[in-house]
Amino acid sequence: MDGWLPSAPCTPRTCVDPAGAAAAAPRAVLRLTAITALLLTGIALAPLAGRLPARPVRWWCRWIVRAAGVRVRLRGAVAPTGGLLLVAHHVSWLDIPLLAAVRPARMLAKAEIRRWPVAGAVAARGALFIERDRLRALPGTVARIADALRGGRAVAVFPEGSTWCGRAHGPFRRAVFQAALDAGVPVQPVRVGYRTAAGAVSTAPAFVGEDTLPASLWRVISARGLVAEVEVLP
Repeated sequence: MDGWLPSAPCTPRTCVDPAGAAAAAPRAVLRLTAITALLLTGIALAPLAGRLPARPVRWWCRWIVRAAGVRVRLRGAVAPTGGLLLVAHHVSWLDIPLLAAVRPARMLAKAEIRRWPVAGAVAARGALFIERDRLRALPGTVARIADALRGGRAVAVFPEGSTWCGRAHGPFRRAVFQAALDAGVPVQPVRVGYRTAAGAVSTAPAFVGEDTLPASLWRVISARGLVAEVEVLP
């Protein structure tokens, strides 16, 4: 593995709030069923993605988060049209639909996501993939991002290159910003965070370290009172 590969010190054992009680299982199963139904709908409609209005796509993404039992608070200005680089800190797989709820975009994703069940099939329809362990592939990835931006598309990226727990964050890698410079498009920062119903920072949605997607998914859908705060910044 190359030394440049982004990583974070966060791990499920040291940083992540535990899953809900076993009594939450029936509610969690209902939430999982709803998420699966929405994802299958997305796969079925994926061939029409380029022709669907942005509004229903944004609402579909919000419904995925709501189906997981997470309330969404979205504030700030409306993201502009045209080529746009959306950037945010990276905490959870929930960040992906939350950014798309701000503005539907092509997601820059790690190549491993293509192997995820169900979600990988959705991502493969429109995502741009980066091989994080191959430094020599980086210029080609930057060029593909720039091409999408020049074509008037929005591209969503997590410049940390790795997930953090939400109580701490990593530095932003510069390469993706070069794509915006090359294409001559603006950068739209978005702040994403997760809180409990009482307002405290929650790390339950974090997807970090050796965490598995099923474990992270179960932790989210079995939790109570999670709130996702999304702020579109200047």
